[in-house]
Amino acid sequence: MPRKRTTRAQAGGGSAKAAEKNGARSKSPLPKGLEYSDLVDYYTRLIQARSLDERIWALNRQGKVPIAASSQGHEAAQLGSLLAAEKDGDCFLFPYYRDLALKVAAGLTPVQTMMSFMGKAGDPYSRGRQFPLQGADLPNKIIQISNVVAAGLTQSVGYALGCRMAGEKTVVLVYFGDGATSQGETHEAMNFASIHKLPVIFICENNRYAISTPQRSQMVIEEVASRAAGYGFPGFTVDGMDLVACYEATREAITHARSQGPVLLEMMVERFMSHTTDDDDRRYRPEGEVERARERDPVVTLARTLIEEKVLTQKQVDEIAAAALKATDEATDIADASSPPDGSGLHDSVYSP
Repeated sequence: MPRKRTTRAQAGGGSAKAAEKNGARSKSPLPKGLEYSDLVDYYTRLIQARSLDERIWALNRQGKVPIAASSQGHEAAQLGSLLAAEKDGDCFLFPYYRDLALKVAAGLTPVQTMMSFMGKAGDPYSRGRQFPLQGADLPNKIIQISNVVAAGLTQSVGYALGCRMAGEKTVVLVYFGDGATSQGETHEAMNFASIHKLPVIFICENNRYAISTPQRSQMVIEEVASRAAGYGFPGFTVDGMDLVACYEATREAITHARSQGPVLLEMMVERFMSHTTDDDDRRYRPEGEVERARERDPVVTLARTLIEEKVLTQKQVDEIAAAALKATDEATDIADASSPPDGSGLHDSVYSP
C-alpha cells in the first residue's frame, strides 16, 4: 500500500488571520471528535508531565533519582495518540522507556511517579525494586515500559492476537524509538501483525538519534514510515510536535487497524534532553540544534494556540503551570520522606508461595 505524509495546517494560519482582520475572528476548526475543551484538558496533563520530568532530572543531579529517560519534546506525540485512544475507549498501550508523559497523562499520579523514580516502597509497580515505571498498569490499560529495545513490539502483537482470539475489539498501540527499528524484533512483530491483519498501531517516536547514533548512520531511507510498504500495510509520517496532528492521525489509524490491520505512524519529534541522565548529548549533537528544536516546544506552541483562539488567557496558562508545580512539589516531598523498600520483601511477587 502507498505511503502518505500526514500534515495539518497550523492553527492561526492565513484564513484565521484574514477573519481577524475583518473583525470576524472565530476558532479554527478542529478534526472530527475534538473539542477545545479536550485541548485544555490535555494541555493541563502536558504541563504536569513536563513539570515532573524536569523535577526528576534535577533530583538525579542531587543523587536522589538513579536514572531517567526524559520525554521532553516527545509529549505531543504521546498525548495526541493517547487522546485518540481514550476517545475510542477500547485501546491498550505498550509504551517504551521514554514515555513518561504518556503514563502520567494516562493516570499515573505525581506521587506514584516520584515514588517510582526515587525507588521508594510506595512505587506502585515494583515497590522500589526495579527500574522506574517498569511494571503492569492494568487500570490505565498499560502493560509496562521496558528498557530492552524493541521488546514491546512482539509483546504487543501477541496481546493483539490474544484479544482477537477472545473476541474483543481492542486496538493495541505500541511505542518505540527510531533506534528500535534496527532491531530484529521490529521486523518479526510487523511481519506477523501483517500476515494476521492484527489491530496494532506501531508508533515510532522518531527523534533521529539512537542514543548518539544519528538516523543517517542507521538507515538510508529518509522516513521510517516507508518500511510499512514492505509489510503490506500503510505507513504515515506525522508532525510529532503537533498534538492535534498526532490525534488526527491516530484516530484514523485506529479505525483502519480495527477493520483492516496494522498501521505504522512515524511521529517526528525532538529530544530536548540527553538520551538518559547518564548521557551527555553535547558530545555528538551540533551546537544550537536543541535550542532551535525548542522553538517548536509543544508546551509553548499549544499554549500560544489556545491563547490565540481565545480558549485560555495568559493568566489561566500561568495558573495551570502553578498548579502543576505545586503538585510536583508536594509529590517530591512525600516521596523524599518515604521509606525505601524493606529487604525482607525482596522475593515478594517473584516466587509464588
